[in-house]
Amino acid sequence: MFNSALTEFAESGLMGARMENIASNADTTKRMVVYHFKSKESLYMLVLEHVYRCLRQHELELDLSAYPPAEAIVKLVEASFDFHVSHPEFIRIVSTENMLRGRFIRQSTSIRQLNQTALTVLDDILERGKKSHLFKEDAQARDVHRLISSLCVHQVANQYTFGALFEDPDEFDTQTAHYRQLAVMVALRYLMI
Repeated sequence: MFNSALTEFAESGLMGARMENIASNADTTKRMVVYHFKSKESLYMLVLEHVYRCLRQHELELDLSAYPPAEAIVKLVEASFDFHVSHPEFIRIVSTENMLRGRFIRQSTSIRQLNQTALTVLDDILERGKKSHLFKEDAQARDVHRLISSLCVHQVANQYTFGALFEDPDEFDTQTAHYRQLAVMVALRYLMI
């Protein structure tokens, strides 16, 4: 049921999602979906929490503390970019939440706690880079996270409009690889002394 809900919310948003579709795609009944999750909104909240949990878990599994600071940033940017590209449904869920002006994310204490790891991972890398005199002293984890996120999310969220206006659809893979490398280069240039 949960994967069906994730797909339905990613495709239709919260307002357009239908419990009947979630049930049908999960080979169950609407009554069972409501029994387990109570309401469409509570199911959406669980999906939203799941999206963030998956992303943060992916970052933690990289074990970036084992790498020198510059290499850790490269691995983080590449892994983040790849994760976003391979999970476009996650970006759609986050976009839905932004269209709702963060109404549900503000209600979740677990999402706020989960996402602290995004900054603690970066804080560790930045501190090591500053001690090695590789990174600028004024570099802040939140700014680096925003920079990385903006490039990763843009690749997925704007792929159709940006692609239609500026790119050759036959070169999608080549362009994706180019933007992945661009994201790495931008992050390093922002951080390096």
